[in-house]
Amino acid sequence: MKAMTEIDPQLVKKLREKTNAGMMDCKRALVEASGDFAKAEAILRSKGIASASKRASRATKEGIIASYIHQQGKVGVLVEVNCETDFVAKNENFRGFVKDITLHIAAAHPLYVSRGDVPSNLIEAEREIYKAQAKGKPENVAEKIIDGKLDKFYSTVCLLEQGFIKNPDQTIGDLVKAKITELGENIVIRRFTRYLMGEPLSSEL
Repeated sequence: MKAMTEIDPQLVKKLREKTNAGMMDCKRALVEASGDFAKAEAILRSKGIASASKRASRATKEGIIASYIHQQGKVGVLVEVNCETDFVAKNENFRGFVKDITLHIAAAHPLYVSRGDVPSNLIEAEREIYKAQAKGKPENVAEKIIDGKLDKFYSTVCLLEQGFIKNPDQTIGDLVKAKITELGENIVIRRFTRYLMGEPLSSEL
């Protein structure tokens, strides 16, 4: 295994930029992975998920509401992101993360935060469409096709399952977990609203 001093600093920097983990955590992961970038990334993600899971039950009563106006006033976003303490809510790192979330929402147009927010009648309607498309396939094959298409649907409409616009290989959910690990507090994207100039209101549909 390579010694700490033998790890290329540029590799450490690249890993930090991709995972949002701390510099020393990146360096340790690369040492553990003997300099293998992919393995080091997997190590960081597994540790980050474990750490984030431990904090997921903590109350998040602080945070900020942020806004973003894009394309000369044609698109606007409001988002509420919660954390545990006022200290983190005022942290530049946290606020930069929230800004990235507003930018992502403006560009990627999610409709819901997570799967749990998607109306059951919409899910059933999608399932019926996929069932018709899989008609004639063996039952076990059809179910896999339907589940796969539903996963694709969720990755399109659910914010936490979309690939981050600045790093499509990382979902917003993974980004949140990385930020939880980095800041040491539970973080929850509670709600958002995206406005598009001229879009029809629900009463007009």
